Order: sequence, then structure tokens, then C-alpha cells
Amino acid sequence: DIHRFFLNNLGFGDFIFRRPEGEEIGRASNLFEFERMLRTIPDDSLVYHAQRNHFSHWMMARAEIALASRLSKHHFAAVNEPAHLREDILFKVHALRRLRQKGIVTQFHREGFDPEVTDFVRIGQGSLGGKARGIAFISSQLQQPVHPDSPFSRIRVHVPRTCVITTQGFDDFVAHNQLLPDEELSDGEIARRFESAEMPEWLLEDLRAYLALTDHPLSVRSSSMLEDAQSMPYAGLYSTFMLANADPDFAVRFSHLVRAVKLVYASTWFEGPRSFSRSINQQNEDSMAVIIQHLVGRRYGDHFYPALSGTIQSYNFYPIGPMKQEDGIAYIALGFGKTVVEGERSLRFSPQYPENLPHMSTIEDMLKNTQRRFYSLNCADSASFFAENSNLVRRELDDADEEYPVRFLSSTYFPAEERVRDVDLPGPKILTFAALLKHSFFPLAEIMNELVTLGREGMGCEVEIEFALDLAEDPAKSNFYFLQIRPIVTAVAAGEVEISKRERAGAVIYSNQSLGHGLFRSMVDILYVKPESFDAAATRDIAADISRVNRSLDREGRKMLLVGFGRWGTADPWLGIPVKWHDISASGAIVEIQGHGATAEPSQGAHFFQNITSLGIPYLMVRENAAGGKDTAERAGSLDWSWLTSHETMQETKFVRHVRLKNPFILKVDGHASEAVVLDAGEGGGK
Repeated sequence: DIHRFFLNNLGFGDFIFRRPEGEEIGRASNLFEFERMLRTIPDDSLVYHAQRNHFSHWMMARAEIALASRLSKHHFAAVNEPAHLREDILFKVHALRRLRQKGIVTQFHREGFDPEVTDFVRIGQGSLGGKARGIAFISSQLQQPVHPDSPFSRIRVHVPRTCVITTQGFDDFVAHNQLLPDEELSDGEIARRFESAEMPEWLLEDLRAYLALTDHPLSVRSSSMLEDAQSMPYAGLYSTFMLANADPDFAVRFSHLVRAVKLVYASTWFEGPRSFSRSINQQNEDSMAVIIQHLVGRRYGDHFYPALSGTIQSYNFYPIGPMKQEDGIAYIALGFGKTVVEGERSLRFSPQYPENLPHMSTIEDMLKNTQRRFYSLNCADSASFFAENSNLVRRELDDADEEYPVRFLSSTYFPAEERVRDVDLPGPKILTFAALLKHSFFPLAEIMNELVTLGREGMGCEVEIEFALDLAEDPAKSNFYFLQIRPIVTAVAAGEVEISKRERAGAVIYSNQSLGHGLFRSMVDILYVKPESFDAAATRDIAADISRVNRSLDREGRKMLLVGFGRWGTADPWLGIPVKWHDISASGAIVEIQGHGATAEPSQGAHFFQNITSLGIPYLMVRENAAGGKDTAERAGSLDWSWLTSHETMQETKFVRHVRLKNPFILKVDGHASEAVVLDAGEGGGK
């Protein structure tokens, strides 16, 4: 009798929903079931329990004291309409459930999944992988109390709703289909093998249950065990796909999701990560978790995209003017972040000095350097899936000049006046982001600085953070989203490297904008792009030639000095040479020449750049107008082409030449001064 009294009168046990006459109409054993029942019970049952304090007693028995007080019948005395009563109770219960799940990674359950409450779930029992661990870490950090002066107290920073398929999914998929790595297969052949393989039934059922409650556009991203590691981040080496998730046929939406997951799995064994692992002598087998995440942005006509996305680094490798290395550097672009992380044209600034934009100091600079193309997701063709470009389309800025983000973030160019005004008027648009950086309609720079501090302190090292901004019509109500965090390698190796005045004068290559540190004197191979043959319209062909020579050197275990024009690793062939990591994996040092029409600033925000710096590969920048000169004190470097062409040719194509020296050249890099020289060892054998 006592047991029954506690259950029936004091709120212990299940909540039993009844009609006023006592008929049982349902039960709830937890808050999820309780909220679900509240939405459907008859009005007379709702009023019956509210007036007798049953809701309050049940919450009090579960130690939810604050909610129990808010559900007391005294709070409902003035509520006359059952619809208003239901809305009030549901709001309070739902708010508590959301609060309980903030910053928490919960296990996915097909029957109990509520996407409106659960922001971060995991499918399977394995590891989250490197990238997802970083997202989970920041998600928990963002729930901590903030100082009243912090921009986080005024603007909410969110993590998009996230579902992670743990590494158990990949391991079971590979085992179920008896798949084994095969280095003889091309990336395309690997992808086809994975696409034709069967997904484990348990994973299919979980994905089907997840997608049935998710109608928002999605990203499907990698989170391998090796990705975003403290010293070797494997940045951008795996696949990512964006899904409109908008087709009226669920079978089409589901097939796209399954295909995207399989293709991310396949990228685990692609040549890019394999060659990177060989470069660092990584022997451990990789495994892949997959992140399924709500995309940030809005739909504008047939296209979905974030108003702004980009990266912020806590460390600036190339500070200019008042900027210091510790001030950090940001790269932002309209649309999806593919523009930034693949080294295409974007806007570079220090969050400490958001109005200091030296590369946009004149009208000519603005017209030349600002972003003209961006990536969006085409929602009109929801039945199609294009593996190329992550299922995104590349659009011209002029094609979107009536869409709100372009109008708000752009200035207008008036050719007759030779003037750019920060207004939305008829005329050519220049993407200056002045509304955010100059006029502060949204505290973008403040949030960046705060987020970098949070990441640096939490991870104990310099970091790079990827983010996106969902722009509201009222900019102050916009939402800033954290997408990813990874460590960046900045430490200068131990040991003094001194470069004398004589060495500067006698250097065959000199750079005062360089990365890395140390003395290198074992390389005899140099692969360079021939200046007389360089053509910005042929950079894809140049990349293919480089890849072929690289493969032969890689097989022989030889390291090379790679010399070429423009931004290495960019996806925009007009800015430089669009190589991937596996195309240049034999590089022991790299020289970037700004000239011959390829004059883009170095893109520190690109994945390619992060992998170079993490490997400690020296990276030297030289400006063409200084090439050949010896007085380098006020120049950005020099390069003696006659020295390069004087050595024995081993391989040559229309665009590139591979030469081999009799004795190793000497490369000295002073990481403290960002200075480097290449010296001809002559007959001295590199002494």
C-alpha cells in the first residue's frame, strides 16, 4: 500500500495520463515521452492534471525543482484556454530538455531521437575521430559561463546540429565487404568499389531513422582517427559532400546520404592521405568516423549558402604593418568555405585590425583582389548528386547581385567617379565586407578574437578554427557557427641558424618571407616550372607534369626543391598551380614565385598550407621583380635562373624541368627572422 501510495500520489514511477473519470490514456517514463504525450492528450486530461498539481509533483520526484515550481497550479490560475495552457507547459518542458542536452554527446536511439532537443548524437560504439572530438570539445566549452563584457554574452555562438557515425561504422563496413587497401588502385577505382559495397544493416537502419526526422540541408564530412592530430593534422585530405536533402522522395534523399557516407569512407584509402602518411612515416592503420551536420545558411532562390564562411588562425605566419604574429589572421568569403580552404580568392585581415586591409588600399587593388565567384548548393536539382566539387556549384558574383548577402556585404563601384562606396546602389558590386569590418553591423572581429582565445587556451597550442555566419535581415540577430578546430604547427625547431650578409649577397635563392627552420643539405634534385613556358591558362597541365615527375622521385626516395609561380595548392588555376598533396609529396622544400601574372598573396587558411607547415617543409616566397638581383635588403627575395638552368636535366616536359646537381645545395632557414637562402655548394660537397 505504501509503495502504491508513492507511485500514485507523490509522482514516483511513470506519469499516468488519465481522463477526469479515471480512464488511463497513456504513460510516460521520461521527459521525452512526457513531452510527446502532452502534445496529443485531450484538453480535459490536460486541465485535470494541471489543476491537481500532478505535473508539478512528477517533476519534483525527479529533482527537477525549478520546473516543478513553474508547473505549479498557481501559475495556471489565470490561464483560461486549454490551448494556451498546453503551449505554456510544452514550452517549459522543452526548454529544460534542451538545456539538459547542451554540450552533451548522446547515444543515438531510433525510438527516442528528438532532433529539436538533441544537438549532438553519435551512432555506433567506436571513436568519434579527430575532427568530431574537436567539435565536441568546443561545444562543451561554449556552455561555460561568460564574462558580461564578452561578445558571447550578446551574440550566441552555435555548433550546428551534429550526428557522428563512429569508427565502428567504417570498421564493420570494411569487414562486412572484405575490403582491403590496395595501393595499385586509383582513387576512382577505390570509390567505385566502396559505392558498390553493402552498408551494414544496423547502420542503414540508424541512418534511415535519423534522416526521417531531418529535412535540413546536410554536410557529410570526414573525421578520421588521424585527422586534426596535434602535430600532423591531415587537413583537407579526405572527402566532404553537401546534400540539399530536399527531394520529395525519401528514397532519393536516403540514397544520397548513403552514397556520401560511402564516398567519405573510400577517401580513407585515397592517394592523398596515403602519401601524407608515407611522408611522416605513419604506420598505424587509419579508421574513419563520419560527421553528418546541418549546413549553415539560408535558401536564396534555388541556392542555399551561408552569407559568410572562413577560417581564423591564432598565429599569423606573414604579419604586415602593425600586425603581430600572435594577433592571428582570418580569411573570409561569401558562400561555402571551400573558397578559403582550397586557396581561392578571399579577403584576408587581422581580427585585431579589421579595417587594415593593405591589399585593398586602392580601387585597382579592390578590382583585382576581391572575390568574384562563390560556392552554393543548388536545391532546384534535388534529385542529382555530383561527386565533383563536393556536390556544390560555383557561381559568379554578378549572377547573385540581387540576393541579400551579396547586397549587404558588397560595396558599389562607380566607374565614372573612380570611387567605391559602401552602399547598395545600382552598379558593379565589389565584395568588401565593409558592413562587418568597417561599419560593425555585426561584431565579427570581436567574436573571432574571443573564439581564438577559447580554442588556444583549451587546446594548449595555436589553433585554426573554421566558421560560418547565417546573416539575418537584422544583422544584429545573425548567428555565428563554429564548424571545426584543429591545431596548427608553429614551433621553431631548436638550434641556431645564422644567415650572414655574405650569404645573402651570394645566395642563388633568397627569401625574407619564409617558413620553417634549420639547415638542409641533402637535396640534389630541383623541379621547376620553366618561366618561358609558364601560362596561367595551363596550370592544370603544369600540375599533371609535376605529379608525374614527383611519382618517379617518390619511388626512388628522393626529396626535391620545388619551384613554381603563384599560390601552390590552390583550387583556382588562375591564382597558381592546383596541385594536391600527393602531386608534390617528394618535396623537401618549396619556392613560391609571385610573378608571370600569378601574384596572389599566400593563403594561410588553405588546407594545403596547413599540411606543408605541419611537416616542417621550408616554404620560401620570392617576388619576380626581385629575381636576379643581389641587393636584397629591401626586396622580397631573389632567384638566379641562370643557376637553375645550368645543371644536368633529368626529365623535361613542355612546362617543367627536373635537374640534378653533382653535390647537394645548402638551404638555410632562420625561422625567427622568416629568412632563407639557397647556396650553391659547388665542389664542396655541401660542407
